[in-house]
Amino acid sequence: MHRYFIIYKPYLVLSQFSPEGDQRTLRDILSVPKDVYPVGRLDHDSEGLLILSNDAALNQRLLHPKQHQEKEYWVQIDGAITDDAILQLQKGVQIQVNGKQHRTLPATVKKFTTDPALPDRHPPIRFRKSIPAPWISITIREGKNRQVRRMTAAVGFPTLRLVRYRIGSLTIEGIQPGDCIEMEEKALYHSLFGKS
Repeated sequence: MHRYFIIYKPYLVLSQFSPEGDQRTLRDILSVPKDVYPVGRLDHDSEGLLILSNDAALNQRLLHPKQHQEKEYWVQIDGAITDDAILQLQKGVQIQVNGKQHRTLPATVKKFTTDPALPDRHPPIRFRKSIPAPWISITIREGKNRQVRRMTAAVGFPTLRLVRYRIGSLTIEGIQPGDCIEMEEKALYHSLFGKS
């Protein structure tokens, strides 16, 4: 039987169940059936929405290059980002992936007027009083390794905190780091692909 879970992956937790040195893994924060595994990944130093399932077809469909769903990230950046930098991110920027140059596809990028309602991160980011640390929303359809961090760095504004807020219409709204929610197949597929 296929099982589907969504979790809010906390900061500094690996997106895997197998141990790796002394780093925390999903096994340390939740209990799911042994055959359930992460669909896709979220970096150790990133937070937010992660899907877990034993449905191999879902994994193939979500990770297929032509089927990539919209993924929205809420990004706290180092410095007062300019309109020009936002325009560059929207049009696509050159980043390096596995030693090769890659031009990112057009993205939807917006500035937050107030900080988004997110749980505190532990440990928190290091604030510097003289340098602003605003939030932007970046929505992409690709999934290159550390893509969002590379994108903001490419326009001169390194990422301080990165939270994956949404995949398709699935979000972390109302859930806390470490929370795990089981979903029905029909509801999950509808949220990701618009149909069951």
